[in-house]
Amino acid sequence: MEELSCLYKNPSAPIEARVRDLLSRMTLDQKIGQMTQIERKVVTPEAIRDYAIGSVLNSGGSAPFEKALSSDWADMIDGFQKLALDSELGVPIVYGSDAVHGNNNVYGATVFPHNVGLGATRLVHFSLF
Repeated sequence: MEELSCLYKNPSAPIEARVRDLLSRMTLDQKIGQMTQIERKVVTPEAIRDYAIGSVLNSGGSAPFEKALSSDWADMIDGFQKLALDSELGVPIVYGSDAVHGNNNVYGATVFPHNVGLGATRLVHFSLF
């Protein structure tokens, strides 16, 4: 696709026009791919390129490798993003992280207790008398 003729890549164009232009260029398979989220462990360059995957999620302790630092995570996600941007459509991916209590998948990160745990630290003493 020639970038100049792609209205959806023009940040100055109205959003509605950009969306219409992008959708008109997409195949059904690409639309399905954009609505698909896959787990980080199964991401391949081919999946992002060939299936137009729209979203990647790390969950349940999924990490690039043991003791991965924040810079390792950033490099991995940047790689996924580069693959998506270099694909036929050039649509960026959405990256999700299951990090309710803090990102415990990042080595050395601070992990916060759940709200129930926080509430339990505020003990209230009741007296029956």
